[in-house]
Amino acid sequence: MLAAVLAVSLAAYATASVLLSFGPGVPIVASAVLVLTFGLVLRGLAYHKFHKFGPANTVTAIRAAMVSLVAAAVLFAEMHRADAAVHWALAGLAALALALDGVDGYLARRFRQESELGARFDMEVDAFLILCLSAAAWQLGKAGPWVLLIGLMRYGFVAAQYVEPRLAAPLPPSFRRKLVCVVQVVALCVLMLPVITAPLSVWIAALALAALAWSFAVDTLYLLGKPETGH
Repeated sequence: MLAAVLAVSLAAYATASVLLSFGPGVPIVASAVLVLTFGLVLRGLAYHKFHKFGPANTVTAIRAAMVSLVAAAVLFAEMHRADAAVHWALAGLAALALALDGVDGYLARRFRQESELGARFDMEVDAFLILCLSAAAWQLGKAGPWVLLIGLMRYGFVAAQYVEPRLAAPLPPSFRRKLVCVVQVVALCVLMLPVITAPLSVWIAALALAALAWSFAVDTLYLLGKPETGH
């Protein structure tokens, strides 16, 4: 199934490159990012307790293909010089990836194929999308360099787990966490739109960052409040 998604994605990248006047770097990098992502997924199949890859993971793989194109465009399309059509197209693609985020979770529950692999795959795609969009917001001058904190905060939290092991403990399911994730992607998609400029764009980015910082603070305090393993 991953091979089929990859084949279709490569054709889509080439088509998008022509329609949006991307240079050759965009489809090449998008393809490389997607191949690397799928390689990591294949390594993680040991944590997938089902014989089939499943429709939920297939949808997540499609989302990963979309995010790979967004990432490549942010890196190589010179967003600040790109036509407005590019901004609209990438905002739409990111919004579609967000919409499908609810589909993969539903399919996993519908077919009773929830797994550690699927949950991690979905979470990493979301985190990477947010990082790419926050970088795009900075490139487009929608907010200062601090907007990158929206995309980097989750990776900083993971890095902090090596310093404080209690932060690596599993967190209970949280509607608040899911809602804040959706808010981040929606806000960053809005910032991609050419019609959104400062100071409105700065306020949108600041509110999104504040919501994310609050959510991470809640989780951090919860984890630090738990006793260490073995005590």
